[in-house]
Amino acid sequence: MQNTENNKEAQFIKEGPWYELYVLTEHWKSDLEFYRDDLRFLHHLIDKYFMWITKPENLDMVKELKAGLFDLKKKNRDLLEKVGRHKNTLGHMVENHNKADAGIIRTEHEHLEEEVENFVKKFRSNRKEVFAITEFIIDSESLANLMGS
Repeated sequence: MQNTENNKEAQFIKEGPWYELYVLTEHWKSDLEFYRDDLRFLHHLIDKYFMWITKPENLDMVKELKAGLFDLKKKNRDLLEKVGRHKNTLGHMVENHNKADAGIIRTEHEHLEEEVENFVKKFRSNRKEVFAITEFIIDSESLANLMGS
């Protein structure tokens, strides 16, 4: 029985889904680059209306939003670096598998997958909040009239 388990592990290390994990990591990288660009848009959206705000409570909401966007931008940058390093590691595993690294790389991949999922959830939540608060501020500050809408 133990021999069968060793054979399965050896087979996984040799043929493992290294290429599939590499492709998945490439998708993460592409998605994170999209989110990076979207974060730039959200910053621009907030900055566009920020100068028209007169109510202190609205200013506070926007400052909080900007802080959240800044945190997301930093997390995005960190994840892009981690994903890039992981993708390089997987590329090496595709070319030349190494039994000693296989378990570490699989664990790293699982942790990275969880980090990307958490980032996406946080990003989506923050994006909805940006649009909701922007709409609220436009209405409460009567910006629609000022901007000719």
